[in-house]
Amino acid sequence: MAGAGAGLLVLMLLWQTAAALPERLNGAHPLDPLSADEIVAAGELLKAAGRLGGSLRLNGLTLEEPPKEEVLRYRGGETLPRCAAAVVYDKARGELFEAVVDLSAQQVVSWRRVPGAKPSFVLEDFVAVAEIVKRDARWRDALARRGITDLQNVQVETGPAGYYGPSPHAARRLARAVCYYRGASWNAYGRPIEGLAALVDLDRGEVLELTDTGNVPLPPAGGADLPQAPARDAKPLEVVQAEGPDFEIRGHEVRWQGWRFRYGFSPREGLILYTVGYEDRGRLRSILYRGSLSEMVVPYADSSPAWFFRNAFDVGEYGVGWGVVPLEALTDVPANAVVLPVTLASAGGRPVTIERGVALFERDAGPLWKHFDYLTGRAETRRARELVAGFTASAANYTYAFEWIFHQDGTLEVQVLLTGVMQVKAVEAAAAAGSHHARGHRVTPSLEAIHHQHFFSFRLDLDVDGAEDNAVLELNTVPAAPSRGGGEGSAFRLVETPLRSEMEARRTLSLASSRTWKIVNRSERNALGEAVGYNLVPGENAVPLAAADSWVRRRAGFLDGHVWVTPYDPAQLYAAGSYVNQSHGDDGLAAWVKARRPIEGRDIVLWYTLGVTHLPRPEDWPVMSVHRAGFKLVPSGFFPQNPALDVVRPQ
Repeated sequence: MAGAGAGLLVLMLLWQTAAALPERLNGAHPLDPLSADEIVAAGELLKAAGRLGGSLRLNGLTLEEPPKEEVLRYRGGETLPRCAAAVVYDKARGELFEAVVDLSAQQVVSWRRVPGAKPSFVLEDFVAVAEIVKRDARWRDALARRGITDLQNVQVETGPAGYYGPSPHAARRLARAVCYYRGASWNAYGRPIEGLAALVDLDRGEVLELTDTGNVPLPPAGGADLPQAPARDAKPLEVVQAEGPDFEIRGHEVRWQGWRFRYGFSPREGLILYTVGYEDRGRLRSILYRGSLSEMVVPYADSSPAWFFRNAFDVGEYGVGWGVVPLEALTDVPANAVVLPVTLASAGGRPVTIERGVALFERDAGPLWKHFDYLTGRAETRRARELVAGFTASAANYTYAFEWIFHQDGTLEVQVLLTGVMQVKAVEAAAAAGSHHARGHRVTPSLEAIHHQHFFSFRLDLDVDGAEDNAVLELNTVPAAPSRGGGEGSAFRLVETPLRSEMEARRTLSLASSRTWKIVNRSERNALGEAVGYNLVPGENAVPLAAADSWVRRRAGFLDGHVWVTPYDPAQLYAAGSYVNQSHGDDGLAAWVKARRPIEGRDIVLWYTLGVTHLPRPEDWPVMSVHRAGFKLVPSGFFPQNPALDVVRPQ
């Protein structure tokens, strides 16, 4: 009877939820993220089909995006099927499944096992790892040898197990654990319990291996807390828009200064931009169909036993969307920001709403353009503003903000803001003053911050004036051949090289030739007879310093190029593959391009790898000031002239 009663309750809840769905489905755009009601409905449909509950846990639930061609044909007023894509993990059997739930038809329409795949971490995994290691007698003994017996003050951090070659444990679902002593400290990362790490079987709930390289004294308390200096006050700096923002939000569509785009949010990628276009003399021209952070990885320079595995893939192993943190006015975002909620699905299939997850705001951007006529003294100047769409995510010690920035001159910019607390290791404070290890720098007498790199892969499904007949040119500026006449040897020229196949399009930056890339539509010509296009203009970047045959490089094959181009494939969304946790590096960009598919005159996707090398300084401690890095998509022959000429001079 208890089982029958529970089943009846599920059916009643499903009926009540389904009754509320038609109104939502009729009003939803095909690319709108799943609503709270849709998440509930998807969860209940999975439960009713026996695909959720008990040992079956929801590892991810997002919108199953409709086929691109259907979305591009969509004109509103019609109803396309609304579907949810689910990843379900069976903890008892150690198996992972993919499901599609048709919310319109109210049924599970697809259920597929993914052999060998391991799911990303969810919140309950972090709780479980802490409980598992604290139960382990070997781990408690190792703490006791360090003089630590009050386990409530020990902060256990869940790290990825990665993959480092054949292992008797490779088939299990694994995590690694390291720990810090919190005590009364604000910043537990300033007191690492050095040399101690555990390899954990998450499904069986046991510690498989314990690494203990010996006791290093615990760093003193308070050395990493905030604030450490007298408060510095400043007079108010106010951003006021008395008439409200200049942008308009219609559901999940945003319109601003000629720009139009839609936004979504997923637990894996975070903020997603869709159907980005620019209204040019009454015509809405497409630029970007879908843009998102596809993957990121942070390799560390320390290969010692308690550090070699600290190479987290924050998108594929954790889900950067799950790291979203509520945005605070006047600190995270300016006072004029409009903050919007995001709703994600818990492991049990229930909606979790972060009320202030995404921000939209305008800000001053300095001079837009200026000309001063020195003969007449006349000046013409315009002041720029820009629209920012962004979110902030916590990745344990580090914090990242991601901004998509729309400029009035048709430029779309992406910036990553890196801040938070560096990963440090405890060292003997008796070492000579000023000394530092080759793999890190001292930031206090007893703490060494390890050298590391941050790499971000952005997937840019560019549709320059349409999805068809797009192509990519590599642009290199080189010295011209010597010629007779004055100024011999000072000339240089631009060389445009078509990239014809995806393997050929795996490219790296060149400072020597100011290398950029131009995405063109060969069927659309401007007034000069040239193909319209957008240039990818890199900013700060880096090359990977880990060895080419290292496991982190094999698993993050996208590090082998700054630019990649692939034919459009809706199944190829993630640069390191669909299932990154404990992956071997046999999926993702580096594997796909081996097919050598043609990329000329097609619907193509451009992938950009952005790298930052961080060599720590004392000024980065105890919390590092924001470091910005990014790139731009700049119109090149897309408009007949500067599209920002019509910006009004402020009165």
